[in-house]
Amino acid sequence: METRQDLQNRFLNALRRSRARVYVFLVNGIKLKGVIGGFDMFVILLHNGVSQIVYKHAISAIVPVRQQDLDSILREEQA
Repeated sequence: METRQDLQNRFLNALRRSRARVYVFLVNGIKLKGVIGGFDMFVILLHNGVSQIVYKHAISAIVPVRQQDLDSILREEQA
């Protein structure tokens, strides 16, 4: 059984590698849009003209702007 952190890392890595534009919804209701440039245990680097660091504890959801088949990407990465 995979841990929550593994799934999170695989999901973020798939979005980063595909350079998919994403919406990042914050817990205070703000919606950010950009491309994930990198991430670590505590933050996500989001690019959209300017680079900004977003702390993971402030994020409620990350949604790709365009529909993507992330399930197949995650399965390939696991193999």
